Amino acid sequence: MSGSAAPRVLLSRSVLMQNAQGLLASSGGVVDLRHDAYGHGLDEVAPIVLEAGASAMRVGSVEEARRLEAAGIPATTDTLPDVDPHRLLGIPDAEGPVSTQPVMSLQGRVLSTKPLHAGEAVSYGYTHRASRDTRVALVTGGYAQGILRALGNRARVQIGEHTHPIVGRIAMDVCVVDLEGADAPVGAPVTYFGGSGAIRDALAQWSAATGLTALEMAVVIGRNGERSWQA
Repeated sequence: MSGSAAPRVLLSRSVLMQNAQGLLASSGGVVDLRHDAYGHGLDEVAPIVLEAGASAMRVGSVEEARRLEAAGIPATTDTLPDVDPHRLLGIPDAEGPVSTQPVMSLQGRVLSTKPLHAGEAVSYGYTHRASRDTRVALVTGGYAQGILRALGNRARVQIGEHTHPIVGRIAMDVCVVDLEGADAPVGAPVTYFGGSGAIRDALAQWSAATGLTALEMAVVIGRNGERSWQA
């Protein structure tokens, strides 16, 4: 899936700056930006964090360090970082949600909706059958974009003001959401995690369901999604 049909990885410059300033205000520090700034994009994150007061960036390769140094950004491959990437990026850690806002959110959209009658199943393998008459939405986002198959029947998304469960197995580029008696227009935004709504810290639940850390999932999603920076 590509172009306008792909889910978007939305990244906020203002949230990143706010998080970084709060963490770096007292003494600066070496910021951990390995793994392409944990999926957020090293070349975009590093200048913002430098402006916020970082003394250097910890990166994963000599090539990355040289690239940043050429842009006037101090970088190192061996100095231990002293800024927690979870708090910098607003990503849940092993204890759960952190106090800072998430920089990254993942947003798909509704492709279509249809009625699903009691007893009918969705997606391949029929791992979910409706217990009552309802309506379901086919939405963009699947395991090719980092929405792991283990999340089928175990995660929720936000459409409008409400959250709804993902039902059935997650496909390569799409999944199915039970609208639970509601409806949604074609093209409506579907938030998987991040932002400021009810689903902002969903990566904590994803971690519990998959056994992966939230940072690991952010790396995969950032590398496979269509990244878009916003103010």
